[in-house]
Amino acid sequence: MDGAGESRVGGGGGDASVGVQIRQTRRLPDFLQSVNLKYVKLGYHYLISNLLTLCLFPLAVVISVEASQMNPDDLKQLWIHLQYNLVSIIICSAILVFGLTVYVMTRPRPVYLVDFSCYLPPDHLKAPYARFMEHSRLTGDFDDSALEFQRKILERSGLGEDTYVPEAMHFVPPRISMAAAREEAEQVMFGALDNLFANTNVNPKDIGILVVNCSLFNPTPSLSAMIVNKYKLRGNIRSYNLGGMGCSAGVIAVDLAKDMLLVHRNTYAVVVSTENITQNWYFGNKKSMLIPNCLFRVGGSAVLLSNRSRDKRRSKYRLVHVVRTHRGADDKAFRCVYQEQDDTGRTGVSLSKDLMAIAGETLKTNITTLGPLVLPISEQILFFMTLVVKKLFNGKVKPYIPDFKLAFEHFCIHAGGRAVIDELEKNLQLSPVHVEASRMTLHRFGNTSSSSIWYELAYIEAKGRMRRGNRVWQIAFGSGFKCNSAIWEALRHVKPSNNSPWEDCIDKYPVTLSY
Repeated sequence: MDGAGESRVGGGGGDASVGVQIRQTRRLPDFLQSVNLKYVKLGYHYLISNLLTLCLFPLAVVISVEASQMNPDDLKQLWIHLQYNLVSIIICSAILVFGLTVYVMTRPRPVYLVDFSCYLPPDHLKAPYARFMEHSRLTGDFDDSALEFQRKILERSGLGEDTYVPEAMHFVPPRISMAAAREEAEQVMFGALDNLFANTNVNPKDIGILVVNCSLFNPTPSLSAMIVNKYKLRGNIRSYNLGGMGCSAGVIAVDLAKDMLLVHRNTYAVVVSTENITQNWYFGNKKSMLIPNCLFRVGGSAVLLSNRSRDKRRSKYRLVHVVRTHRGADDKAFRCVYQEQDDTGRTGVSLSKDLMAIAGETLKTNITTLGPLVLPISEQILFFMTLVVKKLFNGKVKPYIPDFKLAFEHFCIHAGGRAVIDELEKNLQLSPVHVEASRMTLHRFGNTSSSSIWYELAYIEAKGRMRRGNRVWQIAFGSGFKCNSAIWEALRHVKPSNNSPWEDCIDKYPVTLSY
């Protein structure tokens, strides 16, 4: 999941002759160069988005003028007319009241994000490059080629020197066991949940729904049962444990919690997203299975959702849409992220060379579904017109790429690796600021799997960039192969919660990345 870097250089021009300058000043200006097309596009977007208002305004003016010219006799004639049609008025009013009642009773209740918390591991779990490579060498499981491959991946990965690996991996040889894996899971999940409950003042016994996702570690009793036991949650809690669903499982867990909140009213839902590294480190020499060792790091998140109307005032966000895309029916997509054994019987997760191409196709399907839900009508018209011209007149016309920056102010792209972020920045035509949260999360925490999108949202909050009405696009990829999107709308100017994972280092970011 490593990608190529990009550098930009600038240059200056030499002096031009006076004669050339005079001739140039006599020409008409090049409007394509002098006019900033971005503002033309924004003007078009504003015009189309407010088209209905612009059409109705003259009608409202005409009605107001006519009403102002009515005299008392006209008003009396209108009242007599209504009296003779009293039955029709009563029937229409009854139908209107009935329709409004049905709408209010059956409409889905909004789902609010009250708060969320991300786990910050202790400093002694940090794994700088030099320590990582030294421990890999001392295990004696990797040959020189595998060690050199890991070194190159680390250098190009976008990870910084302050990412974390589990306690068991700091020993030589690593102390891998079921007990160590349970300890890692407990530290991450309970650490995030303790902070969440402290920040929200919610009694754990008030939680009605619990969803936990972790792909590679699914013990018995389950991770969700471990949480129920730790916090003594109530006996009728609806708990779910999602496994094997990859880095996009966090959005899937939110979608499941949302569906449950639409059925079970007046309650809270907690979503816990994590990954377990202790028992899933690869100790072989197959290069496609070594990449996860270099990218995945310790992390986890806990999210508190509510469908209580009284929680709106203190909530940070409202869930707007969840769009899920699954390409598991395609064999290549199904096997592009695949847990298996190598030729020596050692288990690991293999990443296919087709991964980025498959991710691109899955993303295309996902945004095709998402576009009509979030894009302004101006972008949809442009896309449709380009499609018609391409199909009917000129097959060489390039397809129009909708400008998702008109739909969202913030982007939380799963920090799966540098190549993932590079490709989405390029294909969605995003600016460096839009992908800053993703790049900095990858640098500070590494790939924390399904929880990475929450570290990114915490970064945006810590920078003070989240304003009331802003929309956030969380997008994640995972094995299967899946691409899932969650759209949130800020209900207020959001400040970072206490004990944010960025609290002690936000002033150092963004950092300049060199590969």
